Amino acid sequence: MTVADLADIRFFADADRLAASVAEWICGRALAADGRFAICCSGGSTPRRLYAALAQPAIAPRFPWTRVHWFWGDERFVPPDHPDSNFRMVRDALLARVDVPPGCIHPIPTIALSPQQSAARYEEMLKAYHGADRLDPNRPLFDLVLLGIGADGHTASLFPGNPALDERARWAVAVVGAKSEARITLTYPPLESCRDAVFLATGAAKRKIVARAQTGDPALPAARVRPVGRLHWFTDREAAPA
Repeated sequence: MTVADLADIRFFADADRLAASVAEWICGRALAADGRFAICCSGGSTPRRLYAALAQPAIAPRFPWTRVHWFWGDERFVPPDHPDSNFRMVRDALLARVDVPPGCIHPIPTIALSPQQSAARYEEMLKAYHGADRLDPNRPLFDLVLLGIGADGHTASLFPGNPALDERARWAVAVVGAKSEARITLTYPPLESCRDAVFLATGAAKRKIVARAQTGDPALPAARVRPVGRLHWFTDREAAPA
């Protein structure tokens, strides 16, 4: 059985229509939820369009901002105002443009800490939000996890061949040496502890890697994601496998 057999796979005419449609879908999910609703954010240009769409007048007035909590699946180990910061990207595209209570925003801390300390601190924050030190498949940590896929098949900062792929005890780890800068990433257990895990991909350059991931290629970190809830692949027409 392939990923495609397990997943909700949809494609949209272009990147803008994908962003608008998925933003509406997320809004509906959040409105239908009882109590707080946790979203784990991804970096990248495709999610940026989605965040901007959530801030548009068609959705923002209806969105339940006061009970939606925002987390990050990974972060570059840079200050929060750095141009490469995933937190800054989401803040600029969305959070600074709507009325989100500061207590609902939970970025990965990177100031006055080592990468390892940053990962440990974020794990503590996640466990405090969850109210438990263990993940329970009957009570997911996140309602929605947004994910991208890189040209090498990585997702979050889970890269091919990296030891983080096999981590099952820790919820967040430092990734040093895989890229020019250190990164902090959630591991598979918390990323999979969600009601909906959504991969977003746009552009013809992503078509081949999306096809490999959807067929379950075990060499690709993205293909190994198995949420306790539903898996979704949302792409534009150019990224959709033939």
